[in-house]
Amino acid sequence: MSGIAEIALGAAPIAGGALLGVAAGNLRGPDVRGAIKADLELLEKLPEDNVDLRARLRQSINERIVDLIDATEKSRELREIASSYKGNWRDIVVFVCAVLFTIVWWNVPHSRTNWLVTFIFLIALSGLVAVYASRGVIRALASLRRSRDHNSAD
Repeated sequence: MSGIAEIALGAAPIAGGALLGVAAGNLRGPDVRGAIKADLELLEKLPEDNVDLRARLRQSINERIVDLIDATEKSRELREIASSYKGNWRDIVVFVCAVLFTIVWWNVPHSRTNWLVTFIFLIALSGLVAVYASRGVIRALASLRRSRDHNSAD
């Protein structure tokens, strides 16, 4: 039973990192559209004779709408960039770094409680990064092959 307890204790840093990643992925920003809607309702309730306050609130609403449109356009650009990503030299650098860190971890004293779990995790991570990096290399080689075939046909 102590072996399982040591593995569980050793997996705690990895599990904590995974939980932090999940929590960060579930964080939501403020509801800007709801705030704009609430401000528009407030604007309707303000008396017509309070011109200065109505103008300042209208200006605030307009600025929020412009910010919302800018954020939507920026988000669309980022999605297009992410979907068109084909892989490049950074993937290979990340793979090399993952392998080097795994080699460094091998030289850490094996008596540490989290050594085995972290080592297995690093091997799995290196494998995942290798698949991701090889995908970019395969695409680059296929593109090179197509350009050579196209040039030889001319």
